[in-house]
This record gives sequence, structure tokens and C-alpha cells, in this order.
Amino acid sequence: MVQVDVFWSYAIGAGFAVAATRQIASAGRHKDPSGPARNRWVRFSSPHRVVTLLYCAVLFAPSGIYLLWAFPDWETMQVATDHGSIPAWVVTLFVITNVTQGLLGYWVAERLILGGRRYAAFLQAGLGYFAMFFVLVHGWDGRGYQRFFSADQETFQAWPANPTASEALDRVGSWLTSPVALTLAAMSVIVIVLLWVMLDSLREGYRLAGVDRAPGALRLIITMLVAVFGVCVVSAIIASVLIHLLGWFIGVLVAAGVIWFAVIWPRTGLGYRLFRLLQLDDDTTVGESSQPVPVRI
Repeated sequence: MVQVDVFWSYAIGAGFAVAATRQIASAGRHKDPSGPARNRWVRFSSPHRVVTLLYCAVLFAPSGIYLLWAFPDWETMQVATDHGSIPAWVVTLFVITNVTQGLLGYWVAERLILGGRRYAAFLQAGLGYFAMFFVLVHGWDGRGYQRFFSADQETFQAWPANPTASEALDRVGSWLTSPVALTLAAMSVIVIVLLWVMLDSLREGYRLAGVDRAPGALRLIITMLVAVFGVCVVSAIIASVLIHLLGWFIGVLVAAGVIWFAVIWPRTGLGYRLFRLLQLDDDTTVGESSQPVPVRI
């Protein structure tokens, strides 16, 4: 969706960098001594940065354009009615940001990793996914989920003012058999590629670091899925519910406090536990002693 992909792309780029945490940290310790100018160009040749660029440009951006062309109502969250109502500059900007935001997410996470703030880098991906799901759940008017589960404007306008759980589930069920949902199911291969790239980067990092008890592939995949579709989705739902109950000002403050203590804060946060499960919080490399990196948010 146009309003969502800017956050999703950022999360993808940050996630690719997080998955390559050990490789990025190792490259930072072994900079080219020929000078800072050369080092800048070496960073642009990073294989993980190139993978981020290729993924966003070859898979992610084209999928967004296809959805915008095939389902303009749904892709714009029921704002546009057809192609003619979407300005050309919006489409152009949409394509560009689907790539540039991915590179921005990678760059921010990479800077944090090189600065020893690995958990903060991990949170960048979480921040992107949380923002993405919050727009899908709440949106700008509290009807984000209704906009998502409506294949077109006609269906969206037919939602009751205050739908019951039964009515909402019926509409979700109808949406699941719509052309939009079936197209998204076919495009799930893009998410599979995303998981494969991140899994490969994580395992490469463990091998380079000589980690004896590296997590298995299944554990890594489950951890990543729980972080995105568990923690981030539930956090977005909690924030939306609190805003509905308390209003934007108080709701946002309360939601921020709840998410800080339940997800972010290292002493109590589930996010930090998932970060530890990925074993990215130490700086062990082949031939070097293990020195845990202090947690810095």
C-alpha cells in the first residue's frame, strides 16, 4: 500500500543490515588504510548493501507498482478510485521511495552497528514494522483495518459504523477470496526471498565468527516471524486500542509507555529477548576472545 510501503521498505533495509551485523562489524574493524575517500567507495561495494538495493528495486518496488495498477482502490487504502485520480508524480515518488527508504534503513542500522549500538540497530527494523502495521490497523482515522480488508471503495463504504466482531470476521472472510488477497498470496514468494536472504546472512555471520552453538535455521525463522508478526503486530493493535479509548494525545503516551516496558527496555522487553536469541549481542570473531558488546539503545 502506498501509505505503508515507505515504512516497510525502511524495515526491510534495516533488517538486512541487522542480519549482517557481524559482517558489518568485521568490515568496520578492517578498514582500508589507503584513506577515507577510498573507504567511502568500499562501503558502497558492500555485498549486503547491494543485496538490499537489488531486493528493493527488482522485487519490492515492482510488486507495489503492480498492486497500484491492478487494485488502485486497495493499494491507496481506498483514497483513489482509479488510475486517473493518482497524479503521475505520486506514482514516481512511490517507486523511488520503495528503493531509497530501504537503503536509508540499511544505512541507519549500519551506522548504529559500527557505533556498537547493535540493539538500537535491531530496533530500527522493529520501528519500521511497527509503523507499517499501525497504519494498517489504525490508519489516520481509526479505520485502517477496514481499508485493508476491503478490496475496493464500494466494499469499504459498506462497512457498518461500529462493526461487531462477527461482522468484521465475515468481511475478512469475504476479503480472503478476493482478487487482492489471492494476488498477495501469490506475491508471498517475495517474503520467502526476504527470509532466505536474512537467514543466509545470519548463518554466514555465525560461521565467520566461529560461533559454536549458533541457532538453527528453524529457530531463526521462528524468531524473525515472532518479532514481526507477533510483537510488532500486537504492539500496533495495542496502540490502536488505546488511542480509540483514550484519544490521540493520552493514547499515544500510554501506548509508548506500555511498548517501552513490554518490548524495548532490555530489563523487561520481549524485543531484547528476541535480539538475544539471534545471538547478535557479542563481538566474537575467529581468533579473538569473546567480548560482549554493552547494550546501548
